[in-house]
Amino acid sequence: MIAHHLLLCATPAKALCCDPAQGAASWETLKRLVREWGLEDPGRDGGIVLRTKADCLRICADGPVLLIWPEGIVYGGVTPERVERILREHVMDGAPIEEWIVRRMPLAAAASGR
Repeated sequence: MIAHHLLLCATPAKALCCDPAQGAASWETLKRLVREWGLEDPGRDGGIVLRTKADCLRICADGPVLLIWPEGIVYGGVTPERVERILREHVMDGAPIEEWIVRRMPLAAAASGR
């Protein structure tokens, strides 16, 4: 079972939302922590965490940006320092960090209660 899918706009080709070096550093931290904490292990209680490095999530501000499904929560300013707190509090403990959220993009089925 997949618990979360994390999409990080990390290395934008046009660099409209963030410095690609900052995005790459955030990606490396995200990738390392997901592995170290066993979040991608198939036998993990509560489901696995998938991660994807994206070129663009069409938000183009406050980057690097991190979109977390299935909630559809988008965090802005996702520096390597913020990645750990997002993983611990939101992904592992289910408590989104309100002050870093720049947009909410819920899935249509989830939004309609299906």
